[in-house]
Amino acid sequence: MLKRINVISLFPEMFEAMQSGITGRALRDGLISLEITNPRDFTKDRHKTVDDRPYGGGPGMLMKVEPIKEALFSIKESTKENGTISNEEIDPQKTKVVYLSPQGQPLTQQIVKELSDNEQLILLAGRYEGVDERLIEHYVDYECSIGDYVLSGGELPAMVLIDSLIRLIPGALGHNESAENDSFYSGLLDHPHYTRPETLIFEKGSEVSQCVPEVLLSGNHKKIEQWRLKQSLGRTWQRRPDLLENRQLSEQEQRLLQEFIQEQNGIS
Repeated sequence: MLKRINVISLFPEMFEAMQSGITGRALRDGLISLEITNPRDFTKDRHKTVDDRPYGGGPGMLMKVEPIKEALFSIKESTKENGTISNEEIDPQKTKVVYLSPQGQPLTQQIVKELSDNEQLILLAGRYEGVDERLIEHYVDYECSIGDYVLSGGELPAMVLIDSLIRLIPGALGHNESAENDSFYSGLLDHPHYTRPETLIFEKGSEVSQCVPEVLLSGNHKKIEQWRLKQSLGRTWQRRPDLLENRQLSEQEQRLLQEFIQEQNGIS
């Protein structure tokens, strides 16, 4: 189970946002430890230089090798010497280095689950044009991307990953089933959700209104469970059919999905 996350970043102040909400509560309750290491602390010149020109020329700069390497060594050495949290030791062999990169594998819930099986993760948040390829080849275990677009650095992707990881820690959410009911946890999109009022009028004085589906008011938990599964299958079919291509549907799921499709097509 994941016990510690350490981020290597030139902008530690960005991670103050993690002190809010679910992640903040998990940190305060000691369910996980989050530490930020700044490569600038491992520079040796008075200007604390952390970037350099790339070989071969071209625009942009690269993060210098030595500060990152020394930051990695420092974190791993600290884990060996006093790798404890809540009186539990952290196994250095169960520490993985993740580089947040647009060239990495698209981050999925399955990858989040796999990463959460480690005891410690070191997240490398790049800046400028990235980091030296030799660092990636020798020290990085996973490269992850949160989407096909360009950001100024790896800090925001690192926060996305941290948030998704913390949600899987027992006790981090208010309800034990909350994470299991999230979209993608089971490979499907989540079903629709409703709360009070039972009837919603969209505009003042308007006769246009919409009611909560009757099955959710029935109190019949078996029917509610089936309705939610049908809606989850149907929403996935409508919005992310690619997710269904790699999923082996049970007989019940096939039946519910077919019912949903027929209802959408007006077939009784």
